[in-house]
Amino acid sequence: MPASKNATRTRLSRDIVLRTAIELADRGGLDAITMRALADELGVEAMSLYYHLSNKDAILDGVVEEVFAEVEAEVGGFGVPAATDGAGWAPALRERILGARRVLLRHPWAPWIMNARGAPGQNAMRHVDGIVGIMRAGGMSYDLIHHALHAIGSRVYGYVQELSDDTAAPAPVELEQLATLAPNLAGMLGEVAHDDPDSTLGWCDDQTEFEFGLDLLLEGLERRRVAAGG
Repeated sequence: MPASKNATRTRLSRDIVLRTAIELADRGGLDAITMRALADELGVEAMSLYYHLSNKDAILDGVVEEVFAEVEAEVGGFGVPAATDGAGWAPALRERILGARRVLLRHPWAPWIMNARGAPGQNAMRHVDGIVGIMRAGGMSYDLIHHALHAIGSRVYGYVQELSDDTAAPAPVELEQLATLAPNLAGMLGEVAHDDPDSTLGWCDDQTEFEFGLDLLLEGLERRRVAAGG
């Protein structure tokens, strides 16, 4: 039984409300976060929640902050680790991003909030600040770092939104139909299939493809850093 089940009016706090919202979303997805469901889970009246968080948007922003607090714990802090000078920046940044991804895989609903709400909270900003610090310690100019952040995109936060979802391999009959319209695409889909669709965050985003794309970006940025004399 979640600890939140034992919460009372005297124990109710912002942190307890947010952790309970995360528990609800982990069990039932983002739609499970409602003021009524939170109140029922906590054993309080719904109006009691408004003393701690003004509305549902505040709860959604708050749970993202809690998720990035988990990221901070997962990666051992948002500071710049040792040995990030020169080429050491890339493995340090890779591990930082994959640490964020491990946390988001525990909370696969979080990217939807991040996409919908837009502006990051303080913990998410500190996460990005640490990433900028890692690249700066590696000798990159701020101009290259700025380009890098745009190139890496949402991977900075541990997920990526792809153009399509191919987590389910097409049936043979579908491939036959597709071959007439788009033979090259059909040939690729007939040979390549994701073996672990449960690893996704809701898009075409399994772990292998995430790391493949991240590594391509990091390798390209390292070439730019060396060419610039970093």
